[in-house]
Amino acid sequence: MSILTPADESELSGILRGAGAQSFAIQGGGTRRQQRPAAAISTSAMTGISLYEPGALTIVVAAGTPVAEVEEVLRAEGQMLPFEPMDHRKLLGTSGTPTIGGMVAANVSGPRRIQAGACRDSMIGVRFVDGAGHIIKNGGRVMKNVTGYDLVKLMAGSCGTLGVVTEVAFKVLPRPEAVGVCLIAGLEEADAVRAMAAALTSPYDVTGAAHLPVGVDGEPVTMIRVEGFGESVDYRTGQLRAVLSGFGEVTVEMDPERTAAGWAYVRDVAGFADRPGDVWRISVKPGDGPVLAQALRAIAAVDVSYDWGGGLLWVLAPDGVDLRPGLAGFHGHAERVRGGDAPLREVFPKATAIAGISDGLRAKFDPNHVFHSA
Repeated sequence: MSILTPADESELSGILRGAGAQSFAIQGGGTRRQQRPAAAISTSAMTGISLYEPGALTIVVAAGTPVAEVEEVLRAEGQMLPFEPMDHRKLLGTSGTPTIGGMVAANVSGPRRIQAGACRDSMIGVRFVDGAGHIIKNGGRVMKNVTGYDLVKLMAGSCGTLGVVTEVAFKVLPRPEAVGVCLIAGLEEADAVRAMAAALTSPYDVTGAAHLPVGVDGEPVTMIRVEGFGESVDYRTGQLRAVLSGFGEVTVEMDPERTAAGWAYVRDVAGFADRPGDVWRISVKPGDGPVLAQALRAIAAVDVSYDWGGGLLWVLAPDGVDLRPGLAGFHGHAERVRGGDAPLREVFPKATAIAGISDGLRAKFDPNHVFHSA
């Protein structure tokens, strides 16, 4: 496979204008496996932070810039990307470097999504090149700017099918001073989801709620996170212990290294990383999570972990097993992120209206079918 690496938007525009019948896959840092056509376009040469105003909580970054580089710059100013993006490499067994453009194209969002929103919710501006080679700017560089809001959001999660992202403006947030995690061991999945719901509906500003039926020590563990100033975290973890006391014994972890490692384990789905099988990512209503898990277990022996208060299921299934029949009767979105010949994405139940909108967007932004659909 040949990989083209344009140095800037103008060169990228020229490539797409002259594509003819050629189709391209769009590649960021090469961290996600997928079937590709004969050619790909990499944004890896378009790098750098063109604007960072800590006082305005705003950063503007070229698409090929490594996520780690941006996080390091933000950390030096006591700030962070709010949505806690995951690193797919260990789960997928890939190398490469996660980039800003790849993160945006896949709308990669981690455990903090339940409180801070997804990647798309932190985006305030975007530049991209569409399939006809047009360079498009949308949104702005300040948080109060709402011009072109819909196109900014549209590019997040478009997976390189509508345009090649070249630059993104984000709003950022202060990094929390302290982190506290309430832990409950041994809960059944349905009870864990109820415990997470109790925490999330409390007034204590939970920023993470996950359940691992098989935790690091091999036992089920339910994790509830709060962040902020030290005294506030102390108070809120104390109050959450009372809220959660009816579900079992609650312990509190405050050590920064242990809490960071625990949430990185959840964020990156590390429990499935070194185990064989296909991995599916399924989003449903939190209350449906345990019921859906049982439906999937009726198809095959699967392992499930829960994030987003039970609304995000990561499922490890035997190689080649199609889990889609188990989705009948539920509403949500499923994606096979590891295994099979290519990624598989599906909204369930089937939504013809959404499919029609998607086809219309593809026709508008990629009329010549330049972008390969993964």
